[in-house]
Amino acid sequence: MARIKRAVNAVKKRRKVFKLAKGYYGAKSKLYRAASQQVMKSMAYAYVGRKLKKREYRRLWIARINAGARLCGTNYSNLIHGLKLAGVDMNRKVLADLAVTDMTAFNELVNVANNALKA
Repeated sequence: MARIKRAVNAVKKRRKVFKLAKGYYGAKSKLYRAASQQVMKSMAYAYVGRKLKKREYRRLWIARINAGARLCGTNYSNLIHGLKLAGVDMNRKVLADLAVTDMTAFNELVNVANNALKA
């Protein structure tokens, strides 16, 4: 049985790591061990960042909705509760976009929510 040589595969493996480490400072882009460690750490940071991005966007949308609601004379929690009671099923991303771009439509939604709260 022939002996398996892994020179080609080892080079491919290293090349993949160095490609991911391109642009890193100093040894982290030049030496395999340092590059490999930094690439693993970077991948972990990227994974966490993808989760954090969702939280940060939701916080931004809530802040924008609250600002728009306060301009219309109510607050965020009353607006969301009123919209739920009225049966308006609209996500926070769309509400935030309306609060920023189309204040008249957002004001109508606030009126719908207020009417549902009173009834």
